[in-house]
Amino acid sequence: MKNKFTPLYTAICALGLFSAPTMAKNILDKLTVAEGFEVSLFADDVENARQLAVSDSGIVFAGSIKAGNVYALIDSNKDGVADKKIVIASNLQLPSGVAFKDGDLYVSEVSRIIRFKDIEKHLNDAKFEVVYDKFPSDTHHGWKVLAFSPTGELIIPVGVPCNVCAENDNYGRIFSLNLETKKLTTIAKGVRNSVGFDYQPGTNTLWFSDNGRDMMGDDIPPCEINKVSYTGEHFGFPFVHAGTIVDPEFGQGKNPANYTAPALALGAHVAPLGIHFYRGNLFPEAYQQQLFVAEHGSWNRTKKAGYKVAVATIEEGKIVKYTPFLTGFMQNEETLGRPVAFAELRDGSLLVSDDYAGSIYRVTAKQAK
Repeated sequence: MKNKFTPLYTAICALGLFSAPTMAKNILDKLTVAEGFEVSLFADDVENARQLAVSDSGIVFAGSIKAGNVYALIDSNKDGVADKKIVIASNLQLPSGVAFKDGDLYVSEVSRIIRFKDIEKHLNDAKFEVVYDKFPSDTHHGWKVLAFSPTGELIIPVGVPCNVCAENDNYGRIFSLNLETKKLTTIAKGVRNSVGFDYQPGTNTLWFSDNGRDMMGDDIPPCEINKVSYTGEHFGFPFVHAGTIVDPEFGQGKNPANYTAPALALGAHVAPLGIHFYRGNLFPEAYQQQLFVAEHGSWNRTKKAGYKVAVATIEEGKIVKYTPFLTGFMQNEETLGRPVAFAELRDGSLLVSDDYAGSIYRVTAKQAK
């Protein structure tokens, strides 16, 4: 039966965002993690698991897109496996983003941000209030991720409602929202569709992923990892892609030198989503405070690309190495899983969500057992 979201569901199917529940139990032995690490299943049957957030007591919250749910995952005996799943909200519009602060859970929908106050005490009777409702209602690239800045403002990227289209002040930006005044500030613009960002420890510099435009062929333009140097910085979209490629429709007369080039140009269509600076001390020193990247994987390339977690090694503000870390999500052109986002548990283990297999994986260092 058709409903108002039917066209959106069709698009999501094309992007491979539907969960495949049978994959959750079958993919684990196909995954390969870097030497010295182990990967296990933290939770399965978490339909379309997207962004993750961890509460003060260790409850893991997960958003979704197609499912319309927000989940609470509880590891009661602290053995690294969630033994209880609670759907704290359902029938929301693309509630991909979740963020936890001062006991409250913030969730993104397409046009608004909602808040579940004192959520840990209300897992079974959660009620929300609307904290901001002035974002565009377009569902194309309408799902959002959330996190708080070091100064306490809520950071919210807003993608463009198209593959490529002209600039508009309401789209293609990363905003900060002051929750007291409701004032929006543009942190970065010229951003096609960022589905992941994080602040670098020690410097408080904002880094973000950006998905490159489609329909320019298999190999251009690259997807990007970017670093924000000043408020309002322009990263090129829709005029210039990856710092050097002038758009055939919108780039006429534009000088690439007028826009910020990426800190790292990735492969075309690899779809980097969540990025995360590892802050724990469980992992070896070479991984500490380095940037983990979830390449969700291509949907429109002749030969698939992405479908992995990698680590960007940063020295003096520059990416000097980009190394595969967790692979096996795609084998022989068959999609088994699609990594999305990260979260750290108190013990320093790293969670990785997979919206295709409906799973959340837990990565630990072997020597820490």
